[in-house]
Parts: sequence; C-alpha cells; structure tokens
Amino acid sequence: MSLAAYCIICCRRIGASTPPPQSTTYWRDIRNIIKFTGSLILGGSLFLTYEVLALKKSLTLDTQVVEREKMKSYIYLHTVSLDKRENYGITYQARKELHKAVRKVLATSAKILRGPFADTFSTIDVEDHECAVWLLLRKSQSGDRTARLQAVQEMSETHHWHDYQYRIIAQACDLRTLIGLARSKESDLRFFLPPPPLPSLNEGGLWCFGGNGLPYAESFGEVPSATVEMFCLEALVKHSEIPTHCDEIEANGGLQLLQRLYQLHKDCPKIQRNIMRIIGNMALNEHLHSTIVHSGWVSILAEAMKSPRIMEASHAARTLANLDRETMREKYQDGVYVLHPQYRTSQPIKADVLFIHGLMGAAFKTWRQQDNEQLLTEKILEDDARYTTCWPKTWLARDCPALRIISVEYDTSLSDWRTRCPMERKSIAFRSDELLRKLRAAGVGDRPVIWVSHSMGGLLVKKMLLEASKKPEMSTVINNTRGIIFYSVPHHGSHLAEYSVNIRYLLFPSLEVKELSKDSPALKTLQDDFLEFAKDKNFQVLNFVETLPTYIGSMIKLHVVPVESADLGIGDLIPVDVDHLNICKPKKKDAFLYQRTLQFICETLAKDLED
Repeated sequence: MSLAAYCIICCRRIGASTPPPQSTTYWRDIRNIIKFTGSLILGGSLFLTYEVLALKKSLTLDTQVVEREKMKSYIYLHTVSLDKRENYGITYQARKELHKAVRKVLATSAKILRGPFADTFSTIDVEDHECAVWLLLRKSQSGDRTARLQAVQEMSETHHWHDYQYRIIAQACDLRTLIGLARSKESDLRFFLPPPPLPSLNEGGLWCFGGNGLPYAESFGEVPSATVEMFCLEALVKHSEIPTHCDEIEANGGLQLLQRLYQLHKDCPKIQRNIMRIIGNMALNEHLHSTIVHSGWVSILAEAMKSPRIMEASHAARTLANLDRETMREKYQDGVYVLHPQYRTSQPIKADVLFIHGLMGAAFKTWRQQDNEQLLTEKILEDDARYTTCWPKTWLARDCPALRIISVEYDTSLSDWRTRCPMERKSIAFRSDELLRKLRAAGVGDRPVIWVSHSMGGLLVKKMLLEASKKPEMSTVINNTRGIIFYSVPHHGSHLAEYSVNIRYLLFPSLEVKELSKDSPALKTLQDDFLEFAKDKNFQVLNFVETLPTYIGSMIKLHVVPVESADLGIGDLIPVDVDHLNICKPKKKDAFLYQRTLQFICETLAKDLED
C-alpha cells in the first residue's frame, strides 16, 4: 500500500509542476515511478503465485491413495491440524478468503467446462463419474427431499462404476439412502455390504423365544429339526405382531439368530418366508429400523427382491416398504403383500386392485396360472412368458401399470383336527374386522378400489364393506369402491359345509366351514344386509361360477358352489367349465377368464385411469 501511495504522489508531482530546466531531474522521477511500480507488480505476482500453488497442492489428488482405494474398500480422510494458533491472524484470514474466492472460480469453470477441476489444478486425470460418487453422496444427505430422491435414482441407474466406488457408497451412505437403493429396481448389489459376522451361538437358539412350552420338542428324537424350527418360527410370527414382543426379540439377539437360520436354510423357502414375515412385522416399528439395517438385513432383502420367485420377492418387498419412510406413508401389516409396484417408481398410481383368497387359499398360490402337466417342470415354472405362479403380479401389472395390486393372506382350515391354537378359531366377522384394519393401514380407500375375491374371500369382502359403512373413519373405503369380482362365492351356502356337517364326528369341521352352510343364520343375514347396502351404491359387480365338481382328496367329489349359490342378485353371472379350485386360475393370458376379468377392471376404472 505504501508503494502505491508513493507512486500516486510522484505522479501528482509530475502533473502539477512545470518541467524542470534540467531533463535529468525529470527522468529521475520517471525511473523512481517505474522502480516502485515494478516492485509492486512483481511482489503481487509472487504472492498470487504462492497462494495458487498452495491451493493447487491442497486440490492435488494423491494417486497412491486412489490406487489403494481401488484395491481395498476404505474411505480416506485428510487430517486437520489441531494447532489453534494456525487459525488466527491477518495472514490466515487473508489466505482463507483468497482460497474461498479461487474455489468459487474453479467451481464456476468446472460447471461451464463440464469437468470436475481444471487441468491446471490437478496432477492426474479425474473422470466425471469419480467426482460424481462424492457429489451424489452429498446430495443424498441434502435437506431437500426431492434432491435426496433424485440422488438415489441417479445412483441406482449408474452401472459403469468400479467396485471400490460402489463400496464407498455402501460405507458412507445413510440409512435412508441404503433403503432407497434396495427399493430401486436397477440398483447394483455392490451397493450393499455383506452382513456383519454373526456372534457365536452358545445355547438357546429359537428355544429362548418359545416360552416354557417349547423345550419339550427337544425330546422328539424322530421329529426333523426343520419341523421343530418351523413350529418355533410360527410362534415367533405371532409374537412379532405385538410391538413390545418385537422389542424383546431384538433385545435378545433375535435379528442375528434369524439371520443365521436364514443362511442355514437356503434350501427351505418356507422357513425363509416365515423369517421374512417376522422381520417385516418388526419393521412396522420405526424405532427398530436402525437396528434392522445395522444388523445387515437390508443386503439380504435387496438380493431377495431380485429373486425370480414371486413369493420370496414379495416378502422382501413388504419388509423394505415398511422400512422406507422416505417415500411410503402406508404400512403393510402381516399378510398384506404388494404385488405391484414393488420398487420405487415414477409411475403415478391411480387405483388399487385387491385380491382376497378363500378357504384353504393363499396370497399367491390361489392366483397362479392353471396347472398344465406339460408345463410342470422347474425350468418352465420360472419362465413367466409361458407360466406364472401369480397372474396378478405378472399379467395384470404389465397390462395396467398404473394400478397398485395387493394380495391378502390369512390362515384358514377345513377341520379343527389341524387347529393348533384356540385363537385360530376365527369367524368371518372377526376376520373381516381384522383385514379391514390392516388394509386401511395400507392406504386402501385413499384411491379407487376394485375387490377381487374367491370363495369365502367374497363373503369377507361383503362383510368388510358392511362394517366400513358403519364407521365414519372408514367412509373413504366405501366412497372409493368402484367394483367387485366374485369367483364362485357361496352367497347362499356351499355343499362342502353340508358334507362336513354330515360327517362332523369324523371331520370335525372348522368354524369357517360351518359358517358356509346354507342353513347358517349369519350367512343369510350377511346376504340380505349386503343387498340392502348395495341398492344406492354406484359400483359394478361381476360373478363367475364353476360348472364342474372338485376332487377333495382321492375319494371325495363335490360341486362346492352350485350356480344358484353363486348368484348374488347383482351384476352378470358367467358360468365357466372348471372346478372350484381353478375358477380363478386362467389357463393362459389370452384365455376368456383372464380377458373378461381384465376388461371389467379397465372399463370400471376407465375414468380414474384417464385422470
């Protein structure tokens, strides 16, 4: 500053004074100006050069560290000096402000030139996608929800990174990002670290969760261990429906124990599905999310989501949806499975289609393609183009991608010979109330709905709608119901119930079977009340009915639901030349049964799908 001031004074002296008589004095002043001006320019240039070189050194990437990262899966952090004296003084503040200004210039030029840094400030070539790793990580932890979702989508759509770059994301991302990647269809499995090592199992196992009544099974020398474990898991499924019991399972190391069993029984899908049911129920409790993620379950679920087996993928999808509080408001309780969409999607969902199975049915097997002896090979079973184990998931989802497709599962029994717990003796009224509560928690009623039911499932649908009409908080379920499809629903009773009553001392028919009798007062009341309820409701109805008898076992042959019983009194009634079990199983996609069902859904929801 003093040099600059001196130069200004000299210039003013020259401009204000008359030229001296001697030229030597004039040129002497000129030389002084040049000398001091040159010193100022040189000094400033040296200072700027020093600061730029210092900044260059701070921005230079250590190639050895990069190479080590490519070989290993570590994240390297630069250390910061702990000497507080370095953070004070005019020199420190000046350097800090200069570096900040230069960084802004570099960032601006990087955006303009579409490069991470200018070549002048880097000693190695840094590709765009290498800087993108860190930029996406930072974006995924933004305070803006839209930015976070976009970052996860960009990560999932990236397939050209090196292995170490996926590992960087896996180690550095937060819980929300990890779950979002697991629920993204295109995500690479390298985003997910292997589960941590499991602790040694000294004693107890599943017995420690079964109460005092289960250790007796250890004395069953002839019972396979897998069977005993299955009984224990079924008990745990019931416990996991109670929030306080979920806390006990977690506190006693249940997450690690279940993970060990999952790995040991890779050849037993039924055991694995029960384990996923437990984890899915525990995921309904948000305070357990962090523990579930840190125990390594997300990597297992992400792999299961990509399984070609629809049941395994659907169980994993339910659990991840319950963990995903970033994009999901709904919670899917035990027995409620989303068949489509199972991943995060930008496709707007405009309506729901719900599938409710009947007596001895299930959420998946009831809706499989009709069995064909020529197709019953494992190779073809996995080929959805020729055979599907769940046509709502495979066919309907492709034909109507704007639908959310849900399938419900509940336990049923033909005979009390197989009842394991008194609580399993549930009436249609009890089950309908339970299912209605679960479906409302899943958001059913928030958008237009079509109900698709088979056999006793149709009675549950009727009862649910009647109960919803009596509860103000359930009014949206009624208002948004657009249509119902009944596949051989015994509105007026079933021959199966009559047969069971005739040999009741041998068969011990279950409560569900007894309620299907044509003489049941509850069944008649349900039919009369529903017809009265439907009078002023604007929803469509389609009925299918079987015309062939059904073999129950090798000796019993019954026409389970005759035509007169399947006639609701509302909507079309279409006879189909199949038995009771195959009335909801189309032979192929272009068969009449599926095409008529698809036509009804599309026509009923036409206005809603157009909006």
